[in-house]
Amino acid sequence: MSSSPEFCLVQTQADLDLCYEIRRAVFVAEQSVPLSEEFDAIDATATHILGSRAGRPVATGRFYRTGQAWKIGRIAVVADARGAGYGAALMRFVMAHIRHITAKTDPYQMELDAQLGAISFYERLGFTATGPEFDDGSGILHRKMSLNFGK
Repeated sequence: MSSSPEFCLVQTQADLDLCYEIRRAVFVAEQSVPLSEEFDAIDATATHILGSRAGRPVATGRFYRTGQAWKIGRIAVVADARGAGYGAALMRFVMAHIRHITAKTDPYQMELDAQLGAISFYERLGFTATGPEFDDGSGILHRKMSLNFGK
């Protein structure tokens, strides 16, 4: 990486707005995901992460608990920062945070819906693809992936 990104859990509306700007640029503008599909009710309760390099927002993601699993999603890196390892660093930050807040004695699972082109990226982080390909409503094919931790 040219310079290490700094990651934080979003605490302010201003930082959340920066996360939304990244998602609009990556998913809506670049990948043509309909705005109505990109932003949902989960945004109101999920924990959002903002990654910045030299004070400039470059990456975002979110996660939330669903039963025995933690769902990770909306992982995005701005176009001119891709290929420098920021996406993997963001995922490692999220995974470490989930491990930290999950009781060491409780088994748990991390899940995500990966675009087909990103499956190998998530596999390198330890996730395993499960189930068939599906369209999540965005017109982009995905596969469910999971990673188990705990007992």
